[in-house]
Amino acid sequence: MEQAPGTSRTIDLGGPVHLVDYGGADDGPAVVLVHGLGGSHGNWDLLAPLLTPSARVWALDLPGFGRSEPGERRATVQANVGVLQRFLREVVGEPVVLVGNSMGGMISLFTAAAAPDAVRALVLLDPALPGGRRRLDPLVAATFALYAVPGIGERVLSLRRSRQTPLTRVRTMLQLVGVDPDTLPAPVVDRAVTLLEQRGDVAGMDRAFLTAARSLLRILLDPRRYRAAMARVTAPVLLVQGDVDRLVPVGAARETARQNPGWRYEELAGVGHVPQLQVPDRLAGLVLAWLDEVAVSGSAARS
Repeated sequence: MEQAPGTSRTIDLGGPVHLVDYGGADDGPAVVLVHGLGGSHGNWDLLAPLLTPSARVWALDLPGFGRSEPGERRATVQANVGVLQRFLREVVGEPVVLVGNSMGGMISLFTAAAAPDAVRALVLLDPALPGGRRRLDPLVAATFALYAVPGIGERVLSLRRSRQTPLTRVRTMLQLVGVDPDTLPAPVVDRAVTLLEQRGDVAGMDRAFLTAARSLLRILLDPRRYRAAMARVTAPVLLVQGDVDRLVPVGAARETARQNPGWRYEELAGVGHVPQLQVPDRLAGLVLAWLDEVAVSGSAARS
């Protein structure tokens, strides 16, 4: 199998956290990529190499995802905000550009609100958002309703694992988020399959996934704290939304953009929930051009 981009290692941040250091331009901004629910560092395989000519880039696997075994740690949104803050302090060591997708966008936003000195700019890619007048996709709504019920969610994950091969599970997840697996480079899919095949603490990973999903749903059902965090963000924000996203209705992104007029909003026609896999070249150009516009450059401390 083709080697993944970047250099991988595992560090201790109150438990093991796997990271990928993609390297990049020493005179560019520090960029940290944060995956969503059920995701991993592999979600960034196509985008990260497009950013490294202009930025210094890292990605991490949040506890309970990718190669970060959860142990006894909780995988709530707020617990992972704490992990991300430690990552910024102890690994990167300078203010960063946070790029978060889906749940990773929510975690990045809470981090930017809680630690403004650590975040120079915030890029939200189809982040988990409240509101919007368009109803959720019925399959998505039904799936998350099952995840929300104690005992039922665990059974759903167990049955899925017993009845589907790792390849089928990867392809099904990609299709759910709007990606045709056959359009991706084969090594990207292969590496995602390998991640599933090599999991050690399967029960712990299932528990972490459901804990994260339920935590996210609670925040969206009562979004007052989330909206208050949005109002506290002082860094420049770029909100990018695919207009055929099945998980986050485009109406929710439009409503959030209206409520935060200081943010830059970009809508991608024909794109689903993970633009970094669907249109990485277009997304990289958009992000880098925006960073130039808001004058986010490299750290003098690193030069």
